[in-house]
Amino acid sequence: MNLQRFLATWAGLTLENRVNRVIILLLIGVNCVLAVTINQTDRTVVLVPPVLEGAVSVARASASQEVRDAWALFVAELLGNVTPTNAEFLIKALEPLLSPALRVDVLRVLDAQVAEIRREKVSLAFEPRAVSRDPASGTIFITGTHVTSGPAAKPVSTARTYALRIEFKNYRPVVVFLDSYPGEPRIGATVGSPR
Repeated sequence: MNLQRFLATWAGLTLENRVNRVIILLLIGVNCVLAVTINQTDRTVVLVPPVLEGAVSVARASASQEVRDAWALFVAELLGNVTPTNAEFLIKALEPLLSPALRVDVLRVLDAQVAEIRREKVSLAFEPRAVSRDPASGTIFITGTHVTSGPAAKPVSTARTYALRIEFKNYRPVVVFLDSYPGEPRIGATVGSPR
């Protein structure tokens, strides 16, 4: 029997109609599964900003190591370069990046240091020279030269390290640990509670 002749008959048309209904139902089911999967999947954004060397990714709750390093470097430079004129800007720029657990303590310490910097008319400058990581704790260490200068004294240079842990929440960086100390990074040391 010829297929064209069979499909031209009433039995052929009803069979073709049934097969088409099954195929349509399967396609509707596949589209529903696809829609549910797309809505439950975290979107990953791939960026190539001019500051970074290559493509980086930022997801809802994570980011590539290059992004974390760049944010840690930004925060360290922000904290390390303070003058009496930019002190208020420092607090406004840093506050949205701090986790709720750190915000009160860090802002209290910054307010005290800013008041002292204004009173003494001291300027702080930080020149980063190395970025290192502790994979076990996820801590990023920014090490560099810290220069303190004032109107009545010679500039004093010391080695300084900023230790930070940065997480991402809703695509935004959040500093969950912040410490600063003189000297080289303490990689592998037990990092205590945030200061």
